Amino acid sequence: MSVSFFTEMMNKIKNIPLYGGVDMKSGNRMPKRGVRLAPLDIIDGFEVRPGYYNRDGAAAAPNGVSFTIHSAGATSCTLLLFKPREKEPYARLKFPEAYHIGNTYSMLVFGLKIEEFEYAFQLDGPYDEEKGLLFDKDNILLDPYARAVTGQREWGDKPEGSSEFVYHARVVENNFDWGIIKQLDTPLEDLVIYEMHVRGFTKDESSGVSAKGTYEGLRQKIPYLKDLGVNAVELMPIFEFDEMENARVVDGQQLYNYWGYNTVCFFAPNTGYSSVVEHNHEGDELKRLIYELKENGIEVILDVVFNHTAEGNEDGPCFSFKGIDNNVYYILTPDGKYYNFSGCGNVLNCNHPMTRRFILDCLRFWVIEYRVDGFRFDLASILTRDQNGAPMAEPPIIQAIAADSILGTVKLIAEAWDAGGLYQVGNFPTFGRWSEWNGRYRDDMRRFLKGDSGMAGTAITRITGSQDIYNLAGRIHRPAVNFLTCHDGFTLYDLYSYNMKHNEKNGWDNTDGDNNGNSWNCGVEGETDDPEIESLRRRMVKNAFATLMCSRGPAMFYAGDEFCNTQFGNNNAYCQDNIISWLDWNRLDEYKEIHDFFRYMIAFRKKHTVLRKDTQPSSCGFPGISIHNAYPWNAGTDHNTKLIGIMYSGRDDEDTMDDIVFYAMNAYWEPLHMRLPNLHDGLKWKVCVNTYLEYEDGKNVEEFMEFSDNFLEIPPRSVIIFEAGL
Repeated sequence: MSVSFFTEMMNKIKNIPLYGGVDMKSGNRMPKRGVRLAPLDIIDGFEVRPGYYNRDGAAAAPNGVSFTIHSAGATSCTLLLFKPREKEPYARLKFPEAYHIGNTYSMLVFGLKIEEFEYAFQLDGPYDEEKGLLFDKDNILLDPYARAVTGQREWGDKPEGSSEFVYHARVVENNFDWGIIKQLDTPLEDLVIYEMHVRGFTKDESSGVSAKGTYEGLRQKIPYLKDLGVNAVELMPIFEFDEMENARVVDGQQLYNYWGYNTVCFFAPNTGYSSVVEHNHEGDELKRLIYELKENGIEVILDVVFNHTAEGNEDGPCFSFKGIDNNVYYILTPDGKYYNFSGCGNVLNCNHPMTRRFILDCLRFWVIEYRVDGFRFDLASILTRDQNGAPMAEPPIIQAIAADSILGTVKLIAEAWDAGGLYQVGNFPTFGRWSEWNGRYRDDMRRFLKGDSGMAGTAITRITGSQDIYNLAGRIHRPAVNFLTCHDGFTLYDLYSYNMKHNEKNGWDNTDGDNNGNSWNCGVEGETDDPEIESLRRRMVKNAFATLMCSRGPAMFYAGDEFCNTQFGNNNAYCQDNIISWLDWNRLDEYKEIHDFFRYMIAFRKKHTVLRKDTQPSSCGFPGISIHNAYPWNAGTDHNTKLIGIMYSGRDDEDTMDDIVFYAMNAYWEPLHMRLPNLHDGLKWKVCVNTYLEYEDGKNVEEFMEFSDNFLEIPPRSVIIFEAGL
């Protein structure tokens, strides 16, 4: 080796301090270990190098920001950088081919400060509608992994940008300190779930909070929730959505896509629910809410929508998945159109490996970054369909979610049907983990409670756990979430105030919404001054909630039911951002009787483990569940049976006293007689609940009833609950 060649090599090494040196044979630069990443190229004035391929979306680094996006069909990718709130990009950085590995583009851009820019992508590739290929190099595309979306900050404003559907993303600094907070892991059977809409819960002036309609407003109501006794809240969609999608004016009233079942971005919280601007810290207010709910023993379940997106069908916008890999992320017909099992225009191809990975990444993100305790999956039957739309016996996405280590203890609750007619209540694939909204409980119990004939036997089965449709073998918990009301349908008050839906204000000539609500107006349609009808309605509400609290399995009810909130007969208030959907907290005073009853029944359910799940056998020999219709040990029913009796018996452990509770329901309009089973060891029956009692403020719902030889009269349309005591 000549001295001149050695000198030349040393000079090269000196001039390239960030590399390990030069290959003595080829003269090529060698990478150096243990140094900071250095720029390799300059694009549009920015120093860049390949980014973090295994960190999706935009990830802040000490010396810049890494941007990563996946596409199986794209031929090129360009990163767009925008000044905040500007429509035109100030930089266009096309990914060099060397930054493209497999189906992944990744680039680290040096010198970026996260508060100074917004970003989006453009992808080029083939365009063929019949094959489902919609690449267009001019489309501005939102990062599917974006942690924050711009243009959505103010509720009711159209997104910022050149048109209605131009979205940009922000980089979010994640430095929220969770301390030692942990998942509460409340057993599923012990849950009393309170389903709610974040905005509607406190938006009305009557809520009394300082930050109405926001995460902060909900946080201010935590003492109320704790006093009520619920131990889980189920939040209707809080992923970023566009309330202006299909916004319209009907009879002078502005209507929105209020519920939020039209996801724009799955990793970003809805900033329209924040009380303050949180640029580059989006989600902090939501995290504070979740933190304090957990501190007060209340779990957080998110209502998630993985069945469709806000891009709609072929007439809808192209702002994200359509422009990235339309034929991968959506289930398409042979001619490139969109299947519509969701009723919302498109259907996510949930069992494609890429979509499956995306969904798992999303769920893990919300568990890790937001510490949520569970998910309710909207129209979950779509998650069981293959790429052709056919149902699968063992859907990979359902199994993957059930087996995932990060999701190992979170609640997984399926709405086990879809808008394409696939109804899987009792048949949803569980893999030992999944639970379901028990739609059969809702429908059957509504019919029995209003007095329909032929429903007694079915009602008993629903109350005692619906074992006719749920096989408990191989399950770690009872899978049926019982409910009588939810966001979709009548409120509990309206269930007994209206025979028919009244959705005229939705603007569809009352054609939308469920036509089979199994409701009963108690004699007059809508509001009335008749004291007898009003008294009957209150009793029917009490009957329904007492029955729900005495039913085996987790229980759920809709926010506001505890003080007879009304939607004025609207059973599909998805578009009503007004008093139709907002809780009217003035009714808390007007219906204090109902609120007191709900608090009492929730506490009663918590007190008696036998109401929620199987326990140790009782020492007296009573079975865990037994039926006593009108007289002891009579489990028979016929078409005319209106009086049922269910006895729960057991004890928490061998050292505790027997816990024996008897539930009696008379669904008839006249009083009926019942004889209770005989008790042993000096125990006597004590009346704990009597929904027929006249309410007196401050008076306990318990009241002694005269009866001898365990024989008594059950008043018309009422529930009586007894417990055994000395």
